[in-house]
Amino acid sequence: MRSDLTARARIRDAALARFGAEGVAAVSVRAIAADAGVSAALVLHHFGSKDGLRQACDEYVLEGVESEADLGELLEAATPVRRYLARALLDGTAGASALFDSIVARTESWLAGGEAEGWVRPCLDARARAVTYVSWLLAPLVLSGHVGRLLGGDPAETATAVRAARSGLEMLTHGLFTDDRFLSAYLGVGDD
Repeated sequence: MRSDLTARARIRDAALARFGAEGVAAVSVRAIAADAGVSAALVLHHFGSKDGLRQACDEYVLEGVESEADLGELLEAATPVRRYLARALLDGTAGASALFDSIVARTESWLAGGEAEGWVRPCLDARARAVTYVSWLLAPLVLSGHVGRLLGGDPAETATAVRAARSGLEMLTHGLFTDDRFLSAYLGVGDD
């Protein structure tokens, strides 16, 4: 419940929603303060600046990526986080680059752990695998207008996100191709 949140958490949540909808550059501290039901001075007291608030949002998103919470709960609560992440990546700021790099690094580590435990197949290029995996996961958010139009819903909303994720996981788990003709063609590229 919103009233149960601390002022700092209400400010962060208001910033996530505003930044996700409009982008960091387009949003004022006053607008975030109004959404959170606090003064602009309190926003600055807690975060120092709008950039400090953006950094707190980035950290919150990273914590969510690392979270071991129940998948259903995480998906239900993550709509503003998904919108924020999509907008941050589109804005192309240094903070967004650092956020993407951190998600890739954590994913690379997670996949390496899965490889060691036997539930992820070994690969030739672990970094490229992690970058590609993260890119596939984030593409529906960045291309939300097109994805939403074709899937009939906003990819930041849970129902559409789950629909796309199920399809992606099916392809990753069972494979898409029935033979190796495309992989063989690419493995031969650059072998001079």
